[in-house]
Amino acid sequence: MMASSVLRSLLKPNPCTHLRAPLLSHLFSTTTSSTPSPPSAYMGPTAESNKPRVVVLGTGWAGSRLLKDIDTKSYDVVCVSPRNHMVFTPLLASTCVGTLEFRSVAEPIGRIQPSISTEPGSFFFLADCKGVDTEKHEVHCETITEGAQALDPWKFKISYDKLVIACGAQASTFGIQGVEENAIFLREVHHAQEIRRKLLLNLMLSDVPGITEEEKQRLLHCVVVGGGPTGVEFSGELSDFIMKDVSQRYAHVKDYIHVTLIEANEILSSFDDRLRIYATKQLVKSGVRLVRGIVKTVQQDKVILTDGAEVPYGLLVWSTGVGASPFVKSLDLPKSPGGRIGVDEWMRVPSVQDIYAIGDCSGFLESTGKPVLPALAQVAERQGKYLARLLNRIAKEGGARANSAKDIELGDPFVYRHLGSMATIGRYKALVDLRQSKARRERTISCRVRKAFGYWLRDVFHDSTSRLGAILSRNKGNQSSDRLWKLGISLCLAVTVL
Repeated sequence: MMASSVLRSLLKPNPCTHLRAPLLSHLFSTTTSSTPSPPSAYMGPTAESNKPRVVVLGTGWAGSRLLKDIDTKSYDVVCVSPRNHMVFTPLLASTCVGTLEFRSVAEPIGRIQPSISTEPGSFFFLADCKGVDTEKHEVHCETITEGAQALDPWKFKISYDKLVIACGAQASTFGIQGVEENAIFLREVHHAQEIRRKLLLNLMLSDVPGITEEEKQRLLHCVVVGGGPTGVEFSGELSDFIMKDVSQRYAHVKDYIHVTLIEANEILSSFDDRLRIYATKQLVKSGVRLVRGIVKTVQQDKVILTDGAEVPYGLLVWSTGVGASPFVKSLDLPKSPGGRIGVDEWMRVPSVQDIYAIGDCSGFLESTGKPVLPALAQVAERQGKYLARLLNRIAKEGGARANSAKDIELGDPFVYRHLGSMATIGRYKALVDLRQSKARRERTISCRVRKAFGYWLRDVFHDSTSRLGAILSRNKGNQSSDRLWKLGISLCLAVTVL
């Protein structure tokens, strides 16, 4: 009875368990007692006859790149994450309005690292990490459960030889009341699905007889808070959707739907001044209303600014940056400025053995003399690539086991070189900021353009271009896909040249 309930709790929340279900009873050593208690299990230390185990927490840009490049001949890989795929975040805004389908921006982890589906010692677990025991080299995990009918979560422990924390960050609300209850973030595929559902539902409701003019205007008012790349790109996609699709398919309400972008300072603050001015003009021209203000509180049907102004909304998308997650805050590890896990130049947590941190959850310690890097995809991806090479090198020199890499020469430290920033603003227009750094002033603009495009489209997903071309070819002629043709053909040609 105990084993069957355990198996059901593991199978229900995890869509990938068809790969692992027959092995779970042999994987963990289960403990029972005479008194009722929550289920627990343990994945013990690796034997000398087995490969050392690398445990990776997270499937974002950093974790996925490390999983892709890690040498599975030297390590067994165990990945723990609340999602079983990586999200190609630069194109996530396009899925909200149907320009792209959701499957086009999600890459299964089993495809990025096939060993987790085939190797006997490598696994993927759909779970959250709840704690780390640095002395025992263990991580404490709990399976994902959703819905009122879900069974109690299954708790288990995993021993590690090397631990890579790449759990990312969470959307920052700045403690503003009502944000988490009423706003939708744009960081995951299910966020984009919720935005699309809410947008289409409001379009349907606004056409129902008896709806007042005031209520119709509120339902069809889309408010975006945050003028960074994500907020600007979503506003541009939404304005394209209004001009191209709503005007034809929802002609009765086309004059009521509007987009408002609220930003406390300047939009795209990390971009060059001339690009910001250009983006502002293009957004205004496409019908986006720009409001400079600070949100004080969020209610169910309106946003209240600090100056007392009220902005009614039917759809509220929150995109104001990221901050440290509760899990990262709870770890008893040194922190860098901003609350991230503090690391040295080799991505190690210096106060403990065999723990590394990469991506948005990590930052250089003040003692390194280096600034905390921005929470960007290209930063996380290159940290994952660097750390995979470092771990592979440590394995070749005999330091893959726990507490065995103290005297190994690590080589060159991690150095980040910014390749540029990109943001689409709708109407087949985009911004590319390729200002050269002082350290690489001799590089030409054309080389930087090729590297930036190569990073976005070839280096991370080696087959993403062919899949994008197949999607476009398959759907050519459909209105939702036509607006991608010009961009898609250009990008495919660019990657072909690369």
